[in-house]
Amino acid sequence: MLTISHYRLRSMSMRDESIRRWIGEVPIYGIALALFALCVVLLTGKGISLDAEPAAANAWLYLVAIIAWLSVDTAVYLARRRPSEPIAALHRRYAGPTAAQRWLAGTPLLALCVLLMPFFSKMKAAIPLFNDYTWDARFIAWDRAIFFGHDAWQVLQPLVGYPPITAALAFLYHAWLLLLYLGCLYFAFAAIDPAIRRRFFLTYVLAWSVIGGGVATLLASVGPCFVGPLFGDPAFDAQMAYLRAADGQIPVMTLSVQEMLLDWHLADADGLGSGITAMPSMHVAIAFLFWLATRRVSPMVGRWFLAFFVAIWIGSVHLAYHYAVDGLVSVVLVAMLWRASDWIFKWWDARVAASAARIQPILRTKTVPAE
Repeated sequence: MLTISHYRLRSMSMRDESIRRWIGEVPIYGIALALFALCVVLLTGKGISLDAEPAAANAWLYLVAIIAWLSVDTAVYLARRRPSEPIAALHRRYAGPTAAQRWLAGTPLLALCVLLMPFFSKMKAAIPLFNDYTWDARFIAWDRAIFFGHDAWQVLQPLVGYPPITAALAFLYHAWLLLLYLGCLYFAFAAIDPAIRRRFFLTYVLAWSVIGGGVATLLASVGPCFVGPLFGDPAFDAQMAYLRAADGQIPVMTLSVQEMLLDWHLADADGLGSGITAMPSMHVAIAFLFWLATRRVSPMVGRWFLAFFVAIWIGSVHLAYHYAVDGLVSVVLVAMLWRASDWIFKWWDARVAASAARIQPILRTKTVPAE
């Protein structure tokens, strides 16, 4: 009987903790739902239908990421702890009360991540329906103004223009995808400061929607690697020739992806990962966001993410995906959204505290018997 009562109390405690966390995260879900609704209105207004296939594909990728995360964590845990009863120890770690509460509490954020990228991909692929790609010439001019008449890639070429370095930057550019899956799983389920978690995810949602959707549509551009195939502009032919020559020595992974994106664009595909846009750079934006968040979790890890962010920005230019100003605009906008997220949660927490202060006396009056 005591065991049953203890189990019920523990279940109620887990539920209450999850509810408290969800209440604190309401701005994330409210803003995300509003943005999703806006996307639906905009897309259906252009005759674009929404289907479940991209979300299902993204859910599968998150499932693979969860399995990979648990596999690595299990191996590290067993190697370090060497428990006498490994199965029981793993059960406590991944299915015990604390773990169960963490899985439950983080599930809404996981669902949000599963839905976010399909909506972004649809909007990204639909950019030409809302605005023509007319900004490339301006961004080329801005880069040349910053770098004294030279394109940004030409300035970087003496430093990174060697096939092994190019291949390494291309590998890191692909590894960035791990942030969207393993990185988001960490922030959703890890035992970290809730304030960091909330601020990260609200900025994450706003970055993909405002920066990757709204600003990318207003400043529609295709980037150095696509101005030749799409517009016949030879401005970056020399850069692409170098990348292809480097690929002949050591595979440059991004070249095949660029060809795939171009094929999808010409075929009007709008599936997961499709679409072409340069300004602003979402690679730079998300790498910068992860640095802002991880340095508050661990200064040491934050230093690694700072190096990764710099490498991604350099790679975005060197690999012909972006102009240098694409990354600059991304950094400024993410910094603004990061600050705005802090203000939003301070306002929300004050509202929740005020509501609790009003409700508490009423509950006390109703529950305390009259004398």
